[in-house]
Parts: sequence; structure tokens; C-alpha cells
Amino acid sequence: MKIARLPSGNPEIFHTLQGEGVDAGVPAVFIRASLCNLHCVWCDTDYTWNWEGTPWPHERDGEEGYAKFRKAEQIIEMTPAEVAAAAAAFPCRHLVLTGGEPLLQEDAFVEVLEILRAADPDWTVEIETNGTLRPGDRCDALVGRYNVSPKLTNSGNADDLRLRPDAIAFFRDSPKAWFKFVVADPADLAEVEGLQALLALPPDRILVMPEARTPDGLAARSWVAEACLRHGYRFSDRLHLRLWGARRGV
Repeated sequence: MKIARLPSGNPEIFHTLQGEGVDAGVPAVFIRASLCNLHCVWCDTDYTWNWEGTPWPHERDGEEGYAKFRKAEQIIEMTPAEVAAAAAAFPCRHLVLTGGEPLLQEDAFVEVLEILRAADPDWTVEIETNGTLRPGDRCDALVGRYNVSPKLTNSGNADDLRLRPDAIAFFRDSPKAWFKFVVADPADLAEVEGLQALLALPPDRILVMPEARTPDGLAARSWVAEACLRHGYRFSDRLHLRLWGARRGV
């Protein structure tokens, strides 16, 4: 398995509070998968895909000290048994699979989940996904919640890459799925409304989250909360950003 590597050299498997979505504030063990099939220009986990020699742009291009990442330095290869053991070492039985895009390694993560559940059936599982890949039946049986984040035009991804109707339909029809959209300006919110209608998404399962890298950036987009009140959407804060800033592994 390809797991993101922390600057310390350890795998990015850590115990923290869920910072986003309907389970914000819940203690959880996070496993961050490397690799992604999308390349969002504002991505804050660009070390999972923005490799040297690739053509994808990022909003930090041109920023002093920023450069594309050396792939070999950002990935740790682990077996499913090793990943499961690392997760089980924490005093918590709620797991969040994130990325990157964890469903790119679905079969391996199913092995991880089956190992954990065999040792302790109390494990509960969330998957954070961009909504372009449909989970298989084995995976679906092990997952309690999908945090689905379809990407808007502001991500810089082509429409046919970021919106896959068959995958979206699966999540729309699953009672386990919630849809989170990242917005930076009112035009993004109008796009969310259009996608809600196009994809027949229930408004009470839509979360809208401000795009921000700092607590001040979140505060500057208080209009997002007001828009959620008008449209019946749920507001998603970024609790981890308020508590710890843009640090990795917390």
C-alpha cells in the first residue's frame, strides 16, 4: 500500500479529532493514502500527487520555497497488516480513510478493515472520497459513512474527470453518504445549486465548507454560513485548522 509519509519519516497514520463534516469533533484514527486521480489547484494535501515532472498546476506555484514533490520521498510502502497494526496502536476505534483518494487502493484498504474488524468488531469507518470511484460490495459492507467531496470548477479539473455520474448516483442512493462542497466565492455556491439539481442530491445531505488555509481565511468567508441558512445546507467548519493550523499529522 502507498501511505503518505510525514516529514519525520513516519507514515501519516495519526489520532486526532475529525475536523470536517457531520462527525466534526469525533476522535478518530486517520490513515492518509497517497495518490489521487484528481489534481485540485487549491489542494492542501498536494504532497500526495503533485510530483516532479508532472504538468499539473497548483495555486502555490511561484511561491517562494514551493516546488513539486519527489514521489519517493512522500510515500511509504506498507502491507495491509502493517497499516492495521499502526491504526490499532491508538486508543480509539473510529477510523477515517483519507487521501489523496483512498478508493484508488480499495482492495488493500478492505484487507486493512477486515483485519481490524476481526480483532475488534467495534471499529467504525468513514471514507473521505472525491466521489469519482464507486466502491465495491465488500468495501461498502465495512463502511459506516462516506464523506463525498465532488469537485467544482474552482478545482481546475476537467468536467469529465471530476464528475462521474455512475459513482455520484451510487453515493446519492446510499444513506451512508454526505456531500461536501468547497466554496471560495458566491459563484461556487451557484454551481453547488446547479449540481444539486442536476444530480438530484438531497439538500439536507449537502455540506458547504469555505476554502481556506488559515483561521483568518475561514473568518473572511462567514457569508458561507449565511448561504447555508438560505438554502438548507449544512455548514462544515474546519475544526482542525482552528485548533492546530495547517500542520500535518494532527
